[in-house]
This record gives sequence, structure tokens and C-alpha cells, in this order.
Amino acid sequence: MTKAERGAWVAEKFRDPDVTAGGEPRAVVPLERLDTLWFNTGTLCNITCANCYIESSPVNDRLAFVTAAEVRGFLEEIERERLGTRRIGFTGGEPFVNPDILAMFEQCLSRGFEVLVLTNAMQPMVRWGDRLAALAGGYRDALVVRVSIDHYRRALHEKERGERTWEPMLRGVRWLMDNGFRISVAGRTCWGEDERSLREGYGRLFAQLGVDVDAWDPEGLVLFPEMDELADVPEITAGCWAKLGKSPSEVMCSNSRMVVKRKGADGPVVACTLIAYDERFEMGATLAEARRAVVLNHTHCSRFCVLGGGACVR
Repeated sequence: MTKAERGAWVAEKFRDPDVTAGGEPRAVVPLERLDTLWFNTGTLCNITCANCYIESSPVNDRLAFVTAAEVRGFLEEIERERLGTRRIGFTGGEPFVNPDILAMFEQCLSRGFEVLVLTNAMQPMVRWGDRLAALAGGYRDALVVRVSIDHYRRALHEKERGERTWEPMLRGVRWLMDNGFRISVAGRTCWGEDERSLREGYGRLFAQLGVDVDAWDPEGLVLFPEMDELADVPEITAGCWAKLGKSPSEVMCSNSRMVVKRKGADGPVVACTLIAYDERFEMGATLAEARRAVVLNHTHCSRFCVLGGGACVR
């Protein structure tokens, strides 16, 4: 089967939002609480990774920069509607490319939200210098920087991130440590190693660097399963929860949403961090509209979230 044929088959398989290709009711996930609101800061990035699920690069501006004013509007809705949201997450692209990123951090932190930012820890982050370091001093307990380290060995990290990306990342990690930031790490599970060997390998790296991250803590070191929109994966039916011994509350769309800003258009609220381009997963223009349940009719829902057990936050 060619790539085009496989894509057509997968699209047809997940086409109906209510019924699977086998004729069974498709699984849905209600929003139990909006614990985490994510903002995609834009798809521009300083590097191009081999398997970036959102295709970030120095030229991909398909998702435009979200602004501090737009973030403020959603923070005000959280407070006005008393949604109880405790964490604001920032992803990209590379969030530190966005010129409003520190203003957005400051808005969230000053209102009492926790902030989690996902970064490659390279030059776009370090260039903020003293102004970024001051946030760590003022809000250390509330601000977490999650650094993408795709493998604990340089060769495999650079296989994904590109040549000459390892040392700049390490310099960024050391800068974060020197300036008192709380750090966590995101790794990947695509290397044919079991979880134990991966965590042991990362543990050795953290010890070598003097990084205060527990490799056995699933929030300190998050290991992500792979994503492939063209993968022929099983569909998740309403009956799968009992068969798998899982609950809809374990899936991240039960407790989070993401705001994106499409180039040349206003930004909708989408179901999750993984599906930024598929209009079927647009939930509305406001957080109130985005309270409705999410239908699990995408390959990522199956492979990453339900079967893979992946989640951007727990």
C-alpha cells in the first residue's frame, strides 16, 4: 500500500464521528474539568526535527504567534467562569521564538497559575537572559521548563533533532540549572529499548550533568510514545474502556484543551495538544464552548493516548 493509499484508508476508517468502521459506537471523552489550558505559541521553530508531529520548522508559520492580549482574554474567562484551571501550558513550535512569551508567562504567574513550557532549550530560550532568569527567582515553585531530550545519547538525539543540536541543548540545560529553574525532561520511546533501560540511561545523563531530575518520576522524565497520522491503528470503541481496564478520565482531553491561532484567522480552542490542524477537533471560540465531549476518531487518540498511555501532563 502506498503512502497515499494508506492515508486514504485511515481517513475513511476514522471518517464517521459516531460509528467505527466495524459498526460499533465510537468512544467519547467528556471534559471533567479544565485542569490545564495549553497555548500553541506558533509553529515556527529554530530547528526542523525528523518526526515532529506538528511539522514545526524555521519556515512553518501555519499556526501564527498567539499574543499576550489573546492569552489574557482566556485567563479572564477562566477567572470569570470559575473554571478552576490550575496550570497553563505553552508549546509550539519553539515557544521562546514567540516575541510575547515572557509577557504571557508574567500574566499567568501573576494571576496564580502554574506555568509549564516545552522547549528545546537552545538559543531562542537562552537569549532572553536576565529577564527570563528573573521569573525563576520570583516564581520558582510555579514555573517548570520541560526540555526535549530525545535520547540520553547524543547520536540518537541528533538523529531526531539534527546535527549540532546536542551541545546547544546541554548549554541551555546548564543555563537553566545555574539560574535556579525547575526542570523536567521529555524523552521518546521509539528506540527499541524498554522503559527500564531508558530511565536508567537518562538517570546516568542527569547525574553526569548534575540535573535535579528523578529519572524514575513519570512527571520528571516524561517518555512519549510515537505518533503517526497514517498508522493503521485500532479504533477505540465505547466498549474498549472495560476491555482495556481504562477510564475516559485517564485521557488528557478529559482535563485539558489547547488554544491555537491559524494563520490569517482567529484562534479556536481545540481538543488537545496533538491535533492542531484537523478542523473536526475544533471545539469552539471560547472555553465555555469547548466544554463538550471529544470523539476519539483520530489515530493519535488510539495510538498515543489510549493504547500508548501518553499524556502531556498527568
